[in-house]
Amino acid sequence: MALIIDGYNLLHATNILGRGGGPGAFERSRTALLNVLAQSIPPEEIPRTTIVFDAKDPPWGLARQIVHQGITVHFASKHEDADSLIEELILADSAPKRLTVVSSDHRLHHAAKRRKATPVDSDRWFAELMRNRKIDREVVAGEPPAKPEGPYTSGEIEFWLREFGEQ
Repeated sequence: MALIIDGYNLLHATNILGRGGGPGAFERSRTALLNVLAQSIPPEEIPRTTIVFDAKDPPWGLARQIVHQGITVHFASKHEDADSLIEELILADSAPKRLTVVSSDHRLHHAAKRRKATPVDSDRWFAELMRNRKIDREVVAGEPPAKPEGPYTSGEIEFWLREFGEQ
């Protein structure tokens, strides 16, 4: 199974923030997201994972395409936006029925469906990734998987409590 991720869409959905504010905070957040993905996506899927970020120019010192811990990272500097590059990647995929496109953008959902790929909203995909990561760690440690908390994870509940000013 191949995976194409709309980078900033997922970053926004996860609310992952790099340490500190000020100059470079955005780059640190992007790196933090890449690190979480590299540690959470099953190792056999890492080489088939591509993440695309909007970028008029790639970050200083980086090429338009890099590899971060095995994940292919594209900066869509030669495209109107990341969505345009993701659409090209979907069209170029030789086995689109085995392709998952992670984005909450309905333009990309339509592009994926036209090729019979599977579109998944960023927040849902990430929540499932985190649930699987927790279960995998417990299995490796020899513990039984934890009972699911319900329809929302504790992180999702904390996020919404902060959003509504309850925490």
